[in-house]
Amino acid sequence: MISLFKSRFRKQIARIEIKGAIAGAMRDRVLKDLKSVEERRFPALLLRIDSPGGTVADSHEIYCALKRLQEKVKIVASFGNISASGGIYIGVGAQHIMSNPGTITGSIGVILRGNNLERLLEKVGVSFKVIKSGPYKDILAFDRELTDPEKHILQELIDVSYSQFVGVVAEGRNLSTEAVRSFADGRVFTGQQALALGLVDRLGTEEDARRWAAELAGLDPEKTKCFTFEEKKPLVSRLTSNNSLAHAIYTVPGLAAGADWLEFELSTNGLPLWLYRP
Repeated sequence: MISLFKSRFRKQIARIEIKGAIAGAMRDRVLKDLKSVEERRFPALLLRIDSPGGTVADSHEIYCALKRLQEKVKIVASFGNISASGGIYIGVGAQHIMSNPGTITGSIGVILRGNNLERLLEKVGVSFKVIKSGPYKDILAFDRELTDPEKHILQELIDVSYSQFVGVVAEGRNLSTEAVRSFADGRVFTGQQALALGLVDRLGTEEDARRWAAELAGLDPEKTKCFTFEEKKPLVSRLTSNNSLAHAIYTVPGLAAGADWLEFELSTNGLPLWLYRP
């Protein structure tokens, strides 16, 4: 019975969507789905990416899982509206990449942001007394300016992370590190430009990517269907899905997205990011 259950998946393509900023909850969900793809013995995976990137560690863990899965599954990444920074990092974990001509991609680089509220705090009469074990224990504290030695420390951290990014893209796309560094200065590209640079293999739609994945797996692209791993909504979202106020909030353009970004900014403050955020 188990073998029959698994055999039906061998005639389908798995589909996993990476949408939005890459962080802990998404990482957990994607890693779980990738494990299921392997266990159910899907012959191919369509990885749909529509993401501006995210945290360094979470992006790297998904990339590593994709590299391991490559040994057993044909993987085609399909770039949607945006696949930048950490989205690119994950994408090169696939053997093949198809991009829409108008996709916003690139932004290969690292950014670390902190908040300096010193002048605001002075105006409202708030100050902090800090006892620390070393001069850099409160680096990026929001109540004071960075010192020059602190800037040097953080720049070294960014440079190491950047070298890792460049190396992964170079290996994944079979490019030299010098070639990658020539355009990996944070700039963004269209899918058409990315094709010329060797960042993607082909231009096309998600449907084109599905057909390509089927062909790579030896399946009939006309008949082969995708089995999509759905993202489960949190209990609170499910309970409020029929609530008129909640519905109003989530249908106001930009409001829900703004709330998501605020949460992301707060949770990643002070972390190095592979992220494109204009």
